[in-house]
Amino acid sequence: MRIDILTTFTEMFPPVLGASILGRAAQKGILEFNLCDIRQYSENKHHNTDDYPFGGGAGMVMLAQPIYSCLDAVDPEHKARRILLSPRGRTLSPEVARELAKEEHLLFLCGHYEGIDERVSCAMDEELSIGDYVLTGGELAAMVAIDCIARFIPGVLGSSESAETESFSDGLLEYPQYTRPAEFRGMKVPEVLLNGNHALIERWRRDRAIELTLSRRPELMEHVELNKKDIAFIQSIKKDEKAR
Repeated sequence: MRIDILTTFTEMFPPVLGASILGRAAQKGILEFNLCDIRQYSENKHHNTDDYPFGGGAGMVMLAQPIYSCLDAVDPEHKARRILLSPRGRTLSPEVARELAKEEHLLFLCGHYEGIDERVSCAMDEELSIGDYVLTGGELAAMVAIDCIARFIPGVLGSSESAETESFSDGLLEYPQYTRPAEFRGMKVPEVLLNGNHALIERWRRDRAIELTLSRRPELMEHVELNKKDIAFIQSIKKDEKAR
């Protein structure tokens, strides 16, 4: 997958895109990152990328001209799926990440300051948000989106099962994880994880995921597909709560 990133702060990206899983995926040729400095496409003498908003108000607004010129240079035939990082966009989720991971070419536009000239939206395909809060700019949001999306691209993760067993993959928070030693400072790993019975292990993990989700993010349960054993376990939890 090719990923173009349009930003006025290109220096923020190399430490993230060049390290860990993303860095290895780039080395393998699975991901190709292209950082584009919007400032280089400004046509005014000071190479500004922002100006005061019409109608007044605090802050500055990013100019349309440098962004359009950058888009024309980077994606002249509009082959990329163009995404503007914006708090008013649809929220990033595992489902959205899976959808975007199927694309061959993504382009992220990072807003900054108080926003972007609204006329830029005509050149974009969609807006994407990483949550209901405001950041200084879209750069961090782009990094989060890229990292999330990349995990659903075949070959990026070491294990093909990793992305499907993490938190939110099936609507639930992830179950607790343990590694060696089996006992540390008096704290023991649950015996079920040591006995080699994979059916029991899977049931334990499923139960713990349900338990954690009910406790910490109960609203997520509305979208979880439950089987008979799940329902019986939830009923036992509620019964125990009433008995206390």
